[in-house]
Amino acid sequence: MDVKKTKVEGVNILRPEVFQDERGFFYESYNKEKLEKMGIYLNLCQDNHSMSKEIGTIRGLHYQIEPMEMTKIVRVVSGEILDVIVDIRKGSPTFGEWFSFHLTSENKKQVIVPPGFAHGFCTLVRNTEVLYKVDKHYSREHDRGIKWDDPEIGIDWPVNNPILSKKDLENPPLASAEINFTYEE
Repeated sequence: MDVKKTKVEGVNILRPEVFQDERGFFYESYNKEKLEKMGIYLNLCQDNHSMSKEIGTIRGLHYQIEPMEMTKIVRVVSGEILDVIVDIRKGSPTFGEWFSFHLTSENKKQVIVPPGFAHGFCTLVRNTEVLYKVDKHYSREHDRGIKWDDPEIGIDWPVNNPILSKKDLENPPLASAEINFTYEE
């Protein structure tokens, strides 16, 4: 497994070493010891699995406020997504900017999304399954979201009329979202 740093501190792409033969493939999707040797320290406690039936399903933009802020390791086990993060750390030089990553079951890449970023994704094929490991448990009390199509953020989603949950339709824009993250150099 190797780590590719992105232009945003703390947001990394994990690329596993894949062993393939006539039977298929094998790879480690998570190895705490190897990540720690690369300077990534996580105490993962929950594994989440979503399946989206239709192309153009958007889930997000989600985050949890302190003290239940979480780091996520996101990967696709079947299908394909445009994975999106938005910097919501007050005082950050990239506050309000979005970054995207193409994750597929074929490329096997994973994204580490640290606290201080809202996260969402759009499915690009039917029956897409996404797994994400987190280092804090889900907390309804601390769960928050940002409007998927907030014009101040301007995410270039690959769909105009996505399939959204009722909850995600009601998310506020970034300007009025509850945020308690502060950028620290």
